[in-house]
Amino acid sequence: MNDNKSRILEVEVGKVLCLPKKREPVEKCIFCVHSKKIHEAGVWKISPARAYCVLNRSDDKVNIEKADAIECDDIKGEGYRSILNVIS
Repeated sequence: MNDNKSRILEVEVGKVLCLPKKREPVEKCIFCVHSKKIHEAGVWKISPARAYCVLNRSDDKVNIEKADAIECDDIKGEGYRSILNVIS
């Protein structure tokens, strides 16, 4: 599912390894500009963070508590960045 411009972050005990030494709560992923897709119950769904983008608009319902992986496009190592900073 991922390409050379993204990585798959496994959800472990409600957290993802956002940066090499920084675990973040998976709930943050639904507000992160780097979150592309969320893997839930065997299906990849477009992240709610991407719903603000016209090209990636989606009405997929995501239950982040059931997610087991996140597709993340943070290849520069910036870490969590809130979508709210982009849309405000």
